[in-house]
Formats: sequence, structure tokens, C-alpha cells
Amino acid sequence: MKRFGELVAVDGIDFDVQRGEAFGFLGPNGAGKTSTMRMIGCVSPPSGGTLRILGLDPVTKGADIRARLGVVPQQDTLDMDLTVRENIIIYGRYFGLPRSDLGRRADELIDFVQLGERANDKVEPLSGGMKRRLTIARSLVNDPEVMLLDEPTTGLDPQARHTVWDRLFRLKQRGVTQILTTHYMDEAEQLCDRLVVMDKGKIAAEGSPQELIRRYSTREVVELRFRDENRPEAVAAELKSRLDGFVRRLEALPDRLLLYTDDGDATASHVHELGLQPESVLVRRSTLEDVFLHLTGRTLVDD
Repeated sequence: MKRFGELVAVDGIDFDVQRGEAFGFLGPNGAGKTSTMRMIGCVSPPSGGTLRILGLDPVTKGADIRARLGVVPQQDTLDMDLTVRENIIIYGRYFGLPRSDLGRRADELIDFVQLGERANDKVEPLSGGMKRRLTIARSLVNDPEVMLLDEPTTGLDPQARHTVWDRLFRLKQRGVTQILTTHYMDEAEQLCDRLVVMDKGKIAAEGSPQELIRRYSTREVVELRFRDENRPEAVAAELKSRLDGFVRRLEALPDRLLLYTDDGDATASHVHELGLQPESVLVRRSTLEDVFLHLTGRTLVDD
């Protein structure tokens, strides 16, 4: 549990992370993800309950735990006036690593995150994706057993996100335990073996991405968008009884109507047979955002 005065940011959550696992916290801003990560990272003590990291108590063994963690914060904290290589070397000195080893270690990490050609460049002009990869490289300088990644790809373009995902996947192959927060459903599906869905400081559900989708959604979703004069709520009320047998659930969002079904094409055809004329029809597979919508009644991008 974590309190800030009267505000309960994390409300008695319970979970375990296995060695070598990629474990995620999925939820919107304000769900309690970052507060949880700060407790795991031994920079914010729990207000109650029991927390153990690597078998140790963060209240009494915080320094020992931090020495075995790699931390990728939400915002990059790189030194813009230093080179890529210097950022890693100086960070390594904080862990008491010998200078004789740091040069070699920095070169290995720079190659790992594919920044070899920029090793001697200043950080300031690098792209956002390059800075994020450098932050990941820097977090690995102490050869951590557990990596904490808080929103690792926020603000990156799709190509840069996929490059970061690839590096994280390779770390997982090496046996590095990863704990990450994200509000990107595709990121959680790509990276996490198991995750918890958080909402208002509580865990709403736990499981693998595939398990959660099977448990709380359908195989496919049909998205209908209508002209301004046809509100999704009104269309939903009209359709509810007429789609029995085709749709297991309807969700009316401000801009579209979601039909949850196991056969999207058949449902879309039936919609046309009923005489409806939506501006657009999209058939897609269910995602973790549909799980979150089912559990909380709002989308992952809500505040």
C-alpha cells in the first residue's frame, strides 16, 4: 500500500514476479503504476503491507537491492553535455565499478543498443529513440538481475518503439527479469509474459495477455462509426435486441460503437442486413484495451 496524505495511490495489491519473467503493470495515468515501481525501486517506502525484492526487505536493505537493479525511468535523465560513451562510464562509477572495466563494458552496451556509430557523439542532438536506447544501455552497466522500466517507449515513433522492444526481448532471452509499466496495449502484449491490469490503485485482473483476452473479451470486435446525428448510445439501445446470437456485448464510446463477437465478418454482414448504414466498419481482434474497458468501463487513454 502507498498513501500520500489522504490519497491512497496503491491500495493493497498482491502479486509475485518469477525470475526471468517479463511482468507488466497495465493501466491509465493515475492507476498507481509509477508509485508501485518507486516502491520496488527502493526510492519510496511502502505505507503498509509486505514488500520483498530479491528476497530482501527494501526498508532495511535498500542499498543492497538497488545495486542489483537496472532502472529505466519515465523521463530520460542523461547528461546532454557528455558523449554517449561518457554517460555510461560515469553512471558505472556510481556503482563503484573499476575504471579499467568500464570502458569495455560501455563499448559492449553501446553495441547492444545499436549506437556504435554515435558512441563519441554528444547526447543532446540524438533522436528520442536513441536517447531511450542509451538510457537502457546505461541501466545495464551494473549487470542487473532485475530491470524496472517505467513507460519505456512513451513518446517514441513506431520504428523506435519496435527497436526498443527488440532490445528488451533480447535481454529477456538472457534471463534478465523485467518489470514494466505501460499504458500501450500492444506493448503489453508484445513484452509481457504476465501482467496485472490496474485501476484506481487496485489490481482489476491478472494473467497472461492471451488469458485476459480470452477471459474478459471475445475473439473479435466490430467497430462501427456513425454520422454525428447518430449517437453511439442511441444506436446501441436500438441494436441490443436485434443482434442477439451475433454479439455477446455492446460498448458505446463517444466516437464509436463496439460489438464483441466471435465472428466479426458475420456480425458486420448482419449489421448491413438490418439496414444500418455506418460511416465505417472495422473488424479487428480483441486487445487488452477491450479487457480494460470491460473491467473498468473506460479506455486506457482516459485520465
